[in-house]
Amino acid sequence: MLLEKIEQLNDIKSIDRSDWGQLAEEIRQFLIEKISVTGGHLGANLGVVELTMALHLVLNLPEDQIIWDVGHQSYTHKLLTGRKEGFDHLRQFHGMSGFPKRKESECDVFDTGHSSTSISAGLGLVKARDLLGETRTIVSVIGDGSLTGGMAYEALNNAAKLETNFIIILNDNNMSISENVGGVSKYLNNIRTASGYLDLKEGIYRALMGTPGGTSMVATIRRAKSSFKQLVIPGMFFEDMGITYLGPVDGHDIGGMVRVIREAKRVKGAVLIHAITQKGRGYAPAERHPARFHGAEPFDIATGIPSHPRNVANYTDVFSTVMCKLGARDEKVVAITAAMSDGTGLKRFHNMYPDRFFDVGIAEQHAVTFAAGLAIGGLKPIVAIYSSFLQRAYDQILHDVCIQNLPVVFAIDRAGLVGSDGETHQGIFDLTYLSGIPNMHVCAPKNKWELSDMLKFGLALGAPVAIRYPRGVAYAGLKEFRAPIELGKAEWIYKESGVALFALGSMVETAVEARLLLKAQGIDASLINARFAKPLDEEAVLEACDGHRLIVTLEENVSSGGYGEKVLDCMKRNGRENLFLNISVPDRFVEHGKVEILKKELGMDAESVVARILRCLEKD
Repeated sequence: MLLEKIEQLNDIKSIDRSDWGQLAEEIRQFLIEKISVTGGHLGANLGVVELTMALHLVLNLPEDQIIWDVGHQSYTHKLLTGRKEGFDHLRQFHGMSGFPKRKESECDVFDTGHSSTSISAGLGLVKARDLLGETRTIVSVIGDGSLTGGMAYEALNNAAKLETNFIIILNDNNMSISENVGGVSKYLNNIRTASGYLDLKEGIYRALMGTPGGTSMVATIRRAKSSFKQLVIPGMFFEDMGITYLGPVDGHDIGGMVRVIREAKRVKGAVLIHAITQKGRGYAPAERHPARFHGAEPFDIATGIPSHPRNVANYTDVFSTVMCKLGARDEKVVAITAAMSDGTGLKRFHNMYPDRFFDVGIAEQHAVTFAAGLAIGGLKPIVAIYSSFLQRAYDQILHDVCIQNLPVVFAIDRAGLVGSDGETHQGIFDLTYLSGIPNMHVCAPKNKWELSDMLKFGLALGAPVAIRYPRGVAYAGLKEFRAPIELGKAEWIYKESGVALFALGSMVETAVEARLLLKAQGIDASLINARFAKPLDEEAVLEACDGHRLIVTLEENVSSGGYGEKVLDCMKRNGRENLFLNISVPDRFVEHGKVEILKKELGMDAESVVARILRCLEKD
């Protein structure tokens, strides 16, 4: 087994060239076997095995540096930097992250998790290198999907001004190689990066610039060269920006990738290598269903079928069903997402109403302002985006939707703790960053029926509204409690005395369990389904203060700026001095791990909530 020889950084350099192909296949089999047990990002990682090997063969890590955009394709990189044992606990609590982490290895130079950031980060590293007089090679690897994000183009615009080397690898797994164009490009790339050509070109330009009229002559030559390249080079978009384009090249040809990376290192400026790869390569189920194996749950290797198939609807399923019904009832309902039609549950809506579905790519900012335009145009836009991704569009929510008080509904999936993807994906900030915006209304359903009711309420409100719901199985309890949704009104579920539990959204289920545990110890507790984080039901808060010794708030959001702080502020403004306990996420980033483990660690599971309540009562 060649993979057994890869124990630490740079061990790949000792592998004979003739064995590169075998090592690539062993890496694929290793990833398939491990991810089938732990779950993880399979398709993207299978697609970059050879590309990653080529980088490690050419570069000298950790001196040279690689920034992986998003980072969900860095598993081979982790293998080749001595982290093979970590795959047994991939994405598990206190185990190896599924994304690059600086605290994990000196070869992970930038923590990533969201898209379109790698070129900006790489450019910063290049400038730092140059200012410090260093010579290291900096490489940013970005996917064609991430290149739909506007931030990537902002960075490219700046990178075009460079006069020192910066390598960008465009990992394109959504396009086939054209034999004719690819062949011509390969020929031109070899000429343009050969030593004789580069030296001759620089010598001619320098000589001409030193003669009368030389500047004009150089400009004329460059225009003529560009006109010719426009006909034969597919990367003229990048060339016109001032970025040298090499490609397209076969991203699965290790020798070819090694050669082109070495050529790219010679370029004195920003250079983009366009590598064509196949997502899911080497594993038939992933090749046939790349979306399904983007973020895979544990699965059976022989069939690709999940080891623990879901037989209960999750909140995304509920949203999907309701969206289709809303679309049938009202032809003005339109749906917008940012490259997450499957993840947000909008695929069925897309199939039923293709003209009313808009996937804008990884461009959350554009998605929100686009929705604002749709609303002004008389339509009823519903923007479905994960909580941690929506924060990228904060300015557009504030400036383009809320200032104009436009009727845009934000369906915020993965709100709260999401688990295995860790810090970059935990949706624990949306209550804070949305509640501070005037005209915004923020609510969260207690169960699957209330999600349906809130979506209908949101469409009818005629103002900006955000509906947040968690990842995972949709709570089916409290079905008998279905009071109509009223703006800013909480719902009393159980009305007793002693302790008042104000629970928001996903924490209602936890509060139900906690209440039963309290009653088992002889402590009465009321349960209030908060429904709205904004506007706050101050009447319900003050009523609870009159009849309860302790007010407890429960939310899957950071404490700073969250629901609990608003309740406490209401109490203080109205002179109420009841005991108060806020159950929320502490002021820190939360690592990866199963949600139930994270909740226990954070003191947010039912048993921990009860223990905290008892301690609070004992102190009084």
